[in-house]
Amino acid sequence: MILVELFVTFVKVGLFAFGGGYAALPLIQQFVVVDKGWLSMIEMTDLVSISQMTPGPIAINSATFVGTKVAGLPGAIVATIGNVTPQFILMMVLSYFIFRDKKIAFLDKMLKGLKPGIIGLIAVAALSMVQSSLFKESFVSINSLEPLAIVCFVVAFYLFRVKKMDIIKLIAVGSVLSVIVYFTGVL
Repeated sequence: MILVELFVTFVKVGLFAFGGGYAALPLIQQFVVVDKGWLSMIEMTDLVSISQMTPGPIAINSATFVGTKVAGLPGAIVATIGNVTPQFILMMVLSYFIFRDKKIAFLDKMLKGLKPGIIGLIAVAALSMVQSSLFKESFVSINSLEPLAIVCFVVAFYLFRVKKMDIIKLIAVGSVLSVIVYFTGVL
């Protein structure tokens, strides 16, 4: 039964995730964290981090991660297949028209109208991740700030935007520092 739930959930994500992986994040959050309770918001933030570090689209990596956590290898396979099924069918149908040299005017207009909504979805996902990364509790207040997280954010932002540090080096430095902090028990 859980495999069917995983498949249906990620079919819905794949069906409505216009705009790429970041636009799918609010859908994944809603279905996986809020509706099903398969992940906590902290785990969702970890999911995004892991999905960014591994090759491939973020929505597919997320489906694989959630499927593995919920039902092991069969869950990963089912969730991933569920996630790509709607796009596969849509691309098969659209390619029929595209390869016949037919312009689909309504599709162009629909996609143009979706852009502002997609930007909004990406902004919602980004704000949710900032909230769960920089604050101890689900509500935002000065008392719930994580000082170390704020320092890491500011330093990473400075190194990336001002000093133009390569993103790979920045990830490596962050990884090394987090391992040092974890094993020394500073926090």
